[in-house]
Amino acid sequence: MPVGKLDPDLLESLLTSYHIDDPTVIIGPKVGEDAAVIDLGDSYLVAKTDPITFANDEIGWYLVCVNGNDIATMGVVPRWLLVTLLLPESKTTEKLVRDIFSQIITACKHFNITLCGGHTEITHDLGRSIIVGQMLGQVEKDKLITSSGAQVGDDILLTKGIAVEAVSLIAREREETLLNRNYSPEYIARARGYLREPGISVLKDAIIAKRVGGIHAMHDPTEGGLATGLHEIARCSQVGMEVWPEKIHIFPECRDLCGEFGIDPMGVIASGGLLIVSDPSHCGEIIEALAQEGIHCSAIGRVIEKERGLFFQKGSQKHSIPIFETDEITKIF
Repeated sequence: MPVGKLDPDLLESLLTSYHIDDPTVIIGPKVGEDAAVIDLGDSYLVAKTDPITFANDEIGWYLVCVNGNDIATMGVVPRWLLVTLLLPESKTTEKLVRDIFSQIITACKHFNITLCGGHTEITHDLGRSIIVGQMLGQVEKDKLITSSGAQVGDDILLTKGIAVEAVSLIAREREETLLNRNYSPEYIARARGYLREPGISVLKDAIIAKRVGGIHAMHDPTEGGLATGLHEIARCSQVGMEVWPEKIHIFPECRDLCGEFGIDPMGVIASGGLLIVSDPSHCGEIIEALAQEGIHCSAIGRVIEKERGLFFQKGSQKHSIPIFETDEITKIF
């Protein structure tokens, strides 16, 4: 099988073969949903787990942001974090462990998240550090947002643009190659800095959008990029989508660096951009509220009937939104 997420049809067949008997599980495992939801009586507990596998540098910051994003897309503020840290037997030093711990703590303080437990070990036959987060948050029952709520006629919005995470990853993992190709140290430093500015976290984006209202679905496009994120919402909500590629903001550094490695920006890991599916009557207000906080947002498409499919529409030209079985970022490894 290719590197990356399991084939969604295979995964769905596995998940549908498993029946949950616990009535307190409101949202269990489902292709396209960002987190599980458990009924606590007066409120919902929202739970997510996600590993960091592509990044090697500053993986602690990546961990907190990526897990926090999947909580935020449910309309929830992330509160508690558990971490499983697996370290390579032959490469682990005290400095490495302290650096990762410092990164996690710095990110947790920045986002007001509590590190409340986990597990650490040095693992046999492991080539690089693997870090897995388990993020939790709590929300009032009538405030939950899911990926399955998109409705025909809704607008599709994208914050920031694509692909924030890919820019930072390429600059960090292939710095020497880029220097040899005459990219300046200043350019590479700016691209590396995408990790924090504009940043791979969408927590602020989600909080602002939810405050405005009219949100029917939100989703965090990660592995497989924006194209996969759109497919996941459509699959989860049983709808189609018409998307306008000229409205999708692609950062200049993304165009440059993806071009260097033959990467399609539509299929490369895209944490940092938030997909928002909104009632059209709230679209302008959401865009304006985000702009007031310095966050670019644009309408990139609309939700249509499922039988019409998922496609890019540019003038009279129309073609299907591709499915990326493997994230395009793997081309740099």
